[in-house]
Amino acid sequence: MNTESQTPRVWQGIRRGVLGRCPHCGQGSLFLSYLKVVTRCSFCALGLEEYRADDGPAHLTILIVGHIFIAPLLFSEFIRTWPTWQVLAIMIPGMIMLSLVLLPRVKGAFVGLQWAVGDRFKRLD
Repeated sequence: MNTESQTPRVWQGIRRGVLGRCPHCGQGSLFLSYLKVVTRCSFCALGLEEYRADDGPAHLTILIVGHIFIAPLLFSEFIRTWPTWQVLAIMIPGMIMLSLVLLPRVKGAFVGLQWAVGDRFKRLD
């Protein structure tokens, strides 16, 4: 498969994964619970257990949250003038909430990307 024809499939798989849908049909649910990927799509019966995201989504989520919260802090005046406990009281709940919101979406994107590129990223046992 050439790269030009695979690009729309990659973005389609990522988009469906972010939305928590089966990357193949876009109809069935991708997750059984918060981060547990279903064994098979309830709509198209695609086997989703073979697409393993492992630690990739967690690392990417940390990277995203770090850039959203920490980078602006380095250029903000209040970080030097406010008491530490106030800065932490504002920043830590925000970082935790954003991490919890992003993690399943990033994991869905990983599964969608693996589906789109095919057998190259399936688990080797």
